Amino acid sequence: MKIAINKNRLQSEIDELALITEAAPPVVTRVLFSEADLRGRAFVKNLCREAGLNLREDAVGNIFARWEGLDKNFPVVATGSHIDAIPNAGKYDGVVGVLGAIEAICALQQSGFQPQRSIELIIFTAEEPTRFGLGCLGSRLLGGVLSPEKAAALSDRDGKNLEFWRGQAGCVGELNSVWLPKNTYAAFVELHIEQGPILERENLDIGIVEKIAAPSTLRIWLTGVGGHAGAVLMPERHDAGLAAAEISLAVEQAAKNSGSPDTVGTTGIFRIEPGAVNSVPCQAYLEIDLRDTLVQTRDEALAQIEKAAVEICQRRGVELKMERLNVDPPAICDAALVETISEICTAQKISSKRMISRAYHDSLFMAQVCPTTMIFIPCFKGYSHRPDEFSSPEQIEKGVQVLAETLAALTSH
Repeated sequence: MKIAINKNRLQSEIDELALITEAAPPVVTRVLFSEADLRGRAFVKNLCREAGLNLREDAVGNIFARWEGLDKNFPVVATGSHIDAIPNAGKYDGVVGVLGAIEAICALQQSGFQPQRSIELIIFTAEEPTRFGLGCLGSRLLGGVLSPEKAAALSDRDGKNLEFWRGQAGCVGELNSVWLPKNTYAAFVELHIEQGPILERENLDIGIVEKIAAPSTLRIWLTGVGGHAGAVLMPERHDAGLAAAEISLAVEQAAKNSGSPDTVGTTGIFRIEPGAVNSVPCQAYLEIDLRDTLVQTRDEALAQIEKAAVEICQRRGVELKMERLNVDPPAICDAALVETISEICTAQKISSKRMISRAYHDSLFMAQVCPTTMIFIPCFKGYSHRPDEFSSPEQIEKGVQVLAETLAALTSH
């Protein structure tokens, strides 16, 4: 059986989807349930129909596209990723794992392969945290990591909640219907760009993910005392903006001093009010991303940040409110799946290495549902979440080839 990947067709589809964006190309922006996101979903669903896949959609907008196997009694093998994109993003993050999976299925079909088990492509809702500040919304609900009640209470910065946006997108059904019981799938394999420089630096074709880092998100609200920039003297100030700046520096120090080389801390959202050059900031809002491959060092750094925030605000006379939005465990990928992909790479003479994913993905939460791993391909200088994110058609082709061979191996019995 020869599986031939049509890299030109796939690149054309990637380029076409990249034109569906809220910002002018080459920037890609598709925020959850925005007009661009809905058009992107329609584009992908149309490709699935053209491939003869059976479509369904759950109550939060996760899309499932199935190639029916010969024996419907066997547990299904799943693959997939996401197509939503943060503001000022590129066109490969997530998309390679969705359009690449469609191409893998088409290549298998054209080779004459008949799967015994069904293959299901999942296009996850809101892998990016842009709308609600919480990443992997769809897969969290699928994995039972996020309760329907907490999901329903999520709201964006305009105060519009998930129920509003579900209505805008035409999603129907109760959120508690999204959860998938353990071992709903026989396996889940996600194809993705590395979003790091290791594969390119070592001139390798494929990364096989053994472990996915543990993320956490901390929200902080600060309330100080505003006033005229010229009239409020320095000893009398309770500046929420300066308290926020100190906390941001405390995040950096906690990450640097954790003792783990994999601890990273980012104050990705920093807003102050009223936002006037001649006014002392009276309020500030921060969202902090802290992650590590080790739970202990991540949690110790998180506690250190919270302790520092309390001290800073007490010293500055600023009111503090903190919330841990999520504190997730790492995922250990399935050893048998990792070995299967490694053997496929060897057989295909495709270079590979086993590695850790320091970015987290929907696979982190699919690991709660079934055996899971990821296939990484190189990306230019490790760039991601920016318009110059890039993987070559040849790099993508090899990733899709490995994915197709993996799906064939997992569904042939």
